[in-house]
Order: sequence, then structure tokens, then C-alpha cells
Amino acid sequence: MSANMEATRPYVANHAASSGAGLLLLARIFIAALFLVAGVRKALGYAATAAYFTKLGFPAAEVLAAVAIVIEVGGGLMLLIGWRTRWAAWLLVVFVAVATAMAHRFWEFDAAQLNNQLNHFLKNVAIIGGLFYVATFGPGRMSLDRA
Repeated sequence: MSANMEATRPYVANHAASSGAGLLLLARIFIAALFLVAGVRKALGYAATAAYFTKLGFPAAEVLAAVAIVIEVGGGLMLLIGWRTRWAAWLLVVFVAVATAMAHRFWEFDAAQLNNQLNHFLKNVAIIGGLFYVATFGPGRMSLDRA
């Protein structure tokens, strides 16, 4: 009877005990890479970033460009190492939601750009979904949070 007790546990419990920690780490690395690369690129092209923010209608575009860099690089690093991961995930949810609302209003674009902007909008919605998972379930065992 006790030889097959593992078979009676839900799939999620078995999965989490086996490869789940590694998969959670991999997921965090993939999500963090997006923010780290974007943040570093914004920093390297700071003037262009501030000009783009101005074009999008952000007030104090130079200040908000610096804030965006700090959020993307800082939040990306926090996700990567798994430190205060839930907090970082919620911060990045807000960041991506604002970025999506400002930059990817697909309904305002002409037919030539509509599909491109819709794809960016949906990609950002998917990123928010992934961040919801991190915020809800934590970073996993392979993290500084160890939650």
C-alpha cells in the first residue's frame, strides 16, 4: 500500500517536488531577461528613450525615463536572484500595464500598424500573466526568498 502513495498525490505536488524548482528558476530568468535587456538598452540610449517618452505624452519624460530604467533593471535583478520576488512582480505588473496603456493602444493605429501593436499589447498581457504567477506562487526554492 505505501509503495504507491505518491500516485495518490495531485500532479502539482509531485511536479513541484521534482522539477518544479528548476522550472520556476528558468521562468524567472526568462522574464528577468526581458526587463534587464530593455532597461540596459534604455540606459544606453537615454536621450532617445526620453524623446520617445515625450512622444508618448509622458510628463517629465526625462525623469520618468530614469525611473523606468531603475524599475526594469532593479525589478529584473530582483526576479533573477529571487529577492523580494513577489514585491518585484507586482511592481513590474504596474510598470507593464502603464507601458501597455501608453505605447500599445492598437485601436488608435491605422490598418498597417494595427496588427503589430495588437501583438505587442497581447505580449504585454501575457507578461503580466506570468508576473501574476510569480506574485501569487513566489519564486520557488532556488531563490533568496526560498518561498
